[in-house]
Amino acid sequence: MTPYLPRAATAIEAGLSLLCLPCAGGGASAYAGWQQALAGHGAGLRVLPVQLPGREERAREARFTELDALVAELDEHLDDALAGPHLLYGHSMGAFVAHALTLRRQRRGAVLPQALVLSSHRAPHVPPNRVLDPDADDETLAAALAELGGIPPELAGRRGFRARYMPLVRDDLRVCSHTVRQEETEPLRVPLHLLVGAQDRLVPVEAMDAWSVHGGAGTELHTLPGGHFFVRTHENALLRHLTAVAHRYGPVPAP
Repeated sequence: MTPYLPRAATAIEAGLSLLCLPCAGGGASAYAGWQQALAGHGAGLRVLPVQLPGREERAREARFTELDALVAELDEHLDDALAGPHLLYGHSMGAFVAHALTLRRQRRGAVLPQALVLSSHRAPHVPPNRVLDPDADDETLAAALAELGGIPPELAGRRGFRARYMPLVRDDLRVCSHTVRQEETEPLRVPLHLLVGAQDRLVPVEAMDAWSVHGGAGTELHTLPGGHFFVRTHENALLRHLTAVAHRYGPVPAP
């Protein structure tokens, strides 16, 4: 058992697994209700929320601040889970990490996802807009996060909360601050399903569409109601869309 999959739904029999990577500052608990909710939609998915170090039950572990180091460890620890048919979902930072992990596995000839579902993050070749600046002070960063709907405004105004939570957010933002030139990467050999909130001020629709150059097996862009954190505010709409995606790629017959 890897610490990266503490909430694996081992009792669920499904043709496809859905591995879920969190946003900056988030943890596996963000997806805690998805197994039951997706089952209610008839998705037929085994939900595997990925828990990164430095948060929730792994709070005492050192956090990553470099994308390549994080992706190398994920590739090692999740290799067994990624060996079977699966979809890979990531929201915000999770989308950035999911793409980098899939690119690493493509380059080494490992099993790839049936599809990648990416929401609310800039494409790797697009420079960050610094709306959420990892070099900002705690008060400024917390206020910007609250304005996007990431944390309640009353928590953003509490110095004790900022002192505990902002270092995690800041380190996660550093993980996804990297920009690559298009010639340094290659299109993925899996379909990309791109999701974006219609009112997202951090990653607008046209910014999400920039991912299309990274999809060598086709891309689809779908707009959902809500802002950057539609994953919370319009979760049911997101789960219905994930169910539709799952039905396109599974169930996969055993070899």
